[in-house]
Amino acid sequence: MIRTLNSPTLSVYIRNIQTIVPPNTYDQEFSRDKMIDWIGDAKSSRLVKKIYDHTEIRSRHSVLPDFLSTEEPVLFEGSGTPIATTAKRNAVFQSHARTMSVSAAQQVVESTKGVNFSDITHIITVSCTGFYNPGPDFDIINELGLNRAVQRYNLGFMGCNAAFPALRMASQFCKADEDALVLIVCIELCSLHVQVDRSKDRMLANALFSDGVAAVLVSAKSPSAGEASLEMVSFSSALLDEGQDDMAWTIGDQGFDLKLSSYVPKIIGSKIKDLISKKLNALGCHEDKIDHWAIHPGGRSILDKICKELVLDESQVKESRAVLRDYGNMSSATILFVLRKLLDSRTTKESKVCSLVFGPGLTVDTILMNLIPSS
Repeated sequence: MIRTLNSPTLSVYIRNIQTIVPPNTYDQEFSRDKMIDWIGDAKSSRLVKKIYDHTEIRSRHSVLPDFLSTEEPVLFEGSGTPIATTAKRNAVFQSHARTMSVSAAQQVVESTKGVNFSDITHIITVSCTGFYNPGPDFDIINELGLNRAVQRYNLGFMGCNAAFPALRMASQFCKADEDALVLIVCIELCSLHVQVDRSKDRMLANALFSDGVAAVLVSAKSPSAGEASLEMVSFSSALLDEGQDDMAWTIGDQGFDLKLSSYVPKIIGSKIKDLISKKLNALGCHEDKIDHWAIHPGGRSILDKICKELVLDESQVKESRAVLRDYGNMSSATILFVLRKLLDSRTTKESKVCSLVFGPGLTVDTILMNLIPSS
């Protein structure tokens, strides 16, 4: 097992992860062809096709029932001209975030052995795709009958890496109070912020992002018999000295504006070997001792670059590849979809996991974990 020499002996576990997606599923080819229709000119259309066909994404999910202008909510005219203000888009977020966050929270509690709604002591909500207050935490408490003294926290607008600061916060709560049971809910409805223009950055973002919600239970109590878990051992965070202008997330008048440069994989790839080696060496470990690499599948190029730099076998990143293929990039919720696949992998022996996420800045967050099998 990975152990830090100076850490407290109290272990903290990811006890369960449950994920949900909206019912509307779009094949990547459909999304590509619709964007080509909206873009219009031949030169830009060729670039759209190249970008979409390179993603290795097969399908994505959205709360939007129709990307055409025939059903509400209407974000675009038939030409692709945006007509929905940020306020209108956020109203759609609020409507769906209420129901989806409650549903995910209910599923994760009801599917965890020996846990009741009344046991939850802290709620951490995470999103960079919408805001309202009272927020999803309030809805979860009211709809599921949680203790009204539950401590509530929100991590807003951090980006794709935000699940890891939430997990670090949960771990700290549990180490301060052995009876703490922390519920984390990441709600990301990225499709509400689709923008139609001819910039390469925008085309890339449109080709990758999608909607999803993940709920997690974190506790210092040992998992029940027959329950797979992830023991969180060590956290680290690094802010790279370049890339500030290559991934950025701001609020515009017609949705949130994402800048996502095609240079991001190159920047991360040039730094990742040194970052990981230093992290593992400090723990007396090495890359070849890691069994599973749970990497945020921000895009195919990021996964390809990291696999090359760390000399990883495809079997070590199969969960990340699968999530990218079937769901696309759901911002902060995405890595929790990957970790859930590890929990569901039915492995029969304890194994080491190194998990990585990336966010604006550029930020690289890491958690080293032990995957504990259910039997």
